[in-house]
Amino acid sequence: MLMEFKFEKNVGSLDRFFRFSVGLMILIGGTLAGSWLALFGLVPIFTATTRFCPMYTFFGINTCIFDKSK
Repeated sequence: MLMEFKFEKNVGSLDRFFRFSVGLMILIGGTLAGSWLALFGLVPIFTATTRFCPMYTFFGINTCIFDKSK
């Protein structure tokens, strides 16, 4: 049976900042080194900008803080 993915935000603000920063460092470092491995930096940048991580969904992790009063 396949697991159903829901594209709900599951990456919080601190996690988002960390992912974007690390992704940018990988992208810049790989580009300066002339390596195609710089492309791996796009993955954390993508998950930071979309605020969705498929692996978090798979493992049931959510670092977002939602306002429960709404």
